[in-house]
Amino acid sequence: MKIEKNKFYSGSLGDMPADEFRKYGHQIIDWIADYLSGIEKFPVLSQVQPGDIKKSLPAAPPIHGEGMDNILNGVEQKILPGITHWNHPGFMAYFNSTSSGPGILAELLAAAFNANGMLWKTSPALTELEEVTLNWFRQMLGLNEDFWGIIYDTASVSTMHAIAAAREQIENYQIRQQGFAGAKDIRGFRLYASEQVHSSIDKSAITLGLGIDGLRKIPVDKEFRMIPSELGKAIEEDRKNGWLPFCVVATIGTTSTTSVDPVDKIAAICEREKLWLHVDSAHAGVTAIIPEMRNIFNGVEKADSLVVNPHKWLFTPVDLSVLFTRKKNILKRAFSLVPEYLKTSEDSKVENYMDYGIQLGRRFRALKLWFIIRYFGTEGISERIKEHLRLGKIFSEWIINNPQFELMAPVPFSTTCFRAHPKEINDEAKLDKLNEALMNSVNSTGNIFLTHTKLNDKFVIRLVISGLRIEERHVITAEEILQDKLTELLIGKEHRA
Repeated sequence: MKIEKNKFYSGSLGDMPADEFRKYGHQIIDWIADYLSGIEKFPVLSQVQPGDIKKSLPAAPPIHGEGMDNILNGVEQKILPGITHWNHPGFMAYFNSTSSGPGILAELLAAAFNANGMLWKTSPALTELEEVTLNWFRQMLGLNEDFWGIIYDTASVSTMHAIAAAREQIENYQIRQQGFAGAKDIRGFRLYASEQVHSSIDKSAITLGLGIDGLRKIPVDKEFRMIPSELGKAIEEDRKNGWLPFCVVATIGTTSTTSVDPVDKIAAICEREKLWLHVDSAHAGVTAIIPEMRNIFNGVEKADSLVVNPHKWLFTPVDLSVLFTRKKNILKRAFSLVPEYLKTSEDSKVENYMDYGIQLGRRFRALKLWFIIRYFGTEGISERIKEHLRLGKIFSEWIINNPQFELMAPVPFSTTCFRAHPKEINDEAKLDKLNEALMNSVNSTGNIFLTHTKLNDKFVIRLVISGLRIEERHVITAEEILQDKLTELLIGKEHRA
């Protein structure tokens, strides 16, 4: 069979030639540098409609290879319009994940190495760099030496592994061997978290066979923190009704409001009741790098596990989540399974990270965290996070001092929950409608991107400051846009009336 060559095909059955790779590698690095330095020229929120990207792309794959010029043109013309720019300083939605130069370069190297760290032997540097880097990270957070760390992809996965370890710790039931079939003498296993807990806890309950009914949500106080006394009552009540409590999830920096559960008091209850305590500090945990913020970790020293995500507020390209645990042997007991073809002569002397989770294949994620810590240093990271906290305070004080707006939750970090509340409008349904219209109008400008939540059944707008490229001028822009768009909506309302 004759192979018809096209002008882009090198004639070799191997990889892209080195000179071509070098040429386009330089071109892509230059493009990325220009993209990041000029990112404010793009609307932060993609303006495309559902299906636009798919319609712009061929329905079938190319038969013959295409040139890189054509492929890169496709990125600019077809892909870029559908990108919501998480690196944009106007991205103030969700918990921002901004990538940094050193993190991007590390990702490039990791892709080049293409190492799989399932075993120490499959890439010793991957395993040992992860050990060293997470030990650095542990010290930066002020955690005790008895916390051992492992990298997963996201906090959802880190937390799921922690709850699986908690399930493995349950005495008198062989969950690993028999599943829940051997637990017929109880109503079910019970997991506890606050009403403000992240939805990944619900998904963990589903995934691990606990079911939605196996997760009990504990009421929160006026500052949206778990009420320890209500937790104690729930545990007592469940024991009487045939449930077997086994795990509590406390949160440092809840998703809606960044509230901080009283971990020390929750830890005391867990210690008394012999329950596993997992702490979700995926977003806010990195602030403990700042010595004066370390009080957020009060009680964490008694936790069995803790998750912190460098890809949320440590300028690390997604994805990289760190799970720390004081009970690595239980985590290993829950997941370790070593078939003959994965046994090595070094097993007794090294860490094989495949033993601590569902995944066998493991990317070289530690490389980018190592790059970032080395490039910025602990002091540089701390100063950047401090600046975000300062900017968050500037915005929240603007809300407090503006008679047309209302602060809806405390601001322990740099996330502000607020709503427009003109004095002439007191109907809650009308306020909800106004604030939803305000958020959509603000987002339509392309300058900033905000999201919402509901607190006490009220529509609340959230503004998050954690992006690497954000400056005070961007906060001022957000204030001006919010004020202008609210004025436009109120004037339009008057005209319609």
